[in-house]
Amino acid sequence: MKTLSFSVRNVKEILRDPLNLGFGLGFPLILLFLLSMIQRNIPVEMFAIESLVPGVAVFGLSFISLFSALTIAKDRSGSFILRLFTSPMRAVDFLVGYTLPMLPLALGQTCVCYLAACCLGLRPTVHMLAAIAAALPTAVLFIAIGLLCGACFNDKQVGGVCGALLTNVSAWLSGTWFDIALVGGVFQAIAECLPFFHAVQAGRYALAGNYAGMWPELLWVGGYAVVCFAAAVFVFMRKMYADRL
Repeated sequence: MKTLSFSVRNVKEILRDPLNLGFGLGFPLILLFLLSMIQRNIPVEMFAIESLVPGVAVFGLSFISLFSALTIAKDRSGSFILRLFTSPMRAVDFLVGYTLPMLPLALGQTCVCYLAACCLGLRPTVHMLAAIAAALPTAVLFIAIGLLCGACFNDKQVGGVCGALLTNVSAWLSGTWFDIALVGGVFQAIAECLPFFHAVQAGRYALAGNYAGMWPELLWVGGYAVVCFAAAVFVFMRKMYADRL
């Protein structure tokens, strides 16, 4: 109950910043529409909607990291979190309380992306539901990255780390806009070691109905999510201990 009450409070904090919320939800849709319009006016298939929408959905989830990082960083910079440290809540309880409000937001954002894609020519199938479900581990990953950054940096620093660095890294190294095999070499090797490429591939496999190919990709994403969340718990525990001294 303590964690749920804390989650409700965090929902209210997120809704108090409608500008960032609207930008995070709207910017991926703008990209989806623009690239679809470009595809209609070029003779080669560069941005097929079936391949584009899983990538844009993953790119959109990168903004969830910014929301979660800002929420926890703002609490740390004020006296609110210090008062909560006197409660019987553990570090895991705090981070779960920050995570729960982000999951419906991430799910809603993903659903909106796929609904918009249907308006742009994506044929609705049952596989679209599987693609939306496949985005949930990616959402947990980005939330965990945000929690880790929020526990390490202040509210001004997380704007650069999660708002600029992470969104660009996840965009360029995910294979959303182009096939990374066209670049090859070290660039491809780095991209394939990071979870963003595998998150996009999982969505594409799910949308195509290739569930056998989807699961290995999700294992990559899930592994990174577990490591990032565990690191966030460790760092947050250290911060709690240091602040109590």
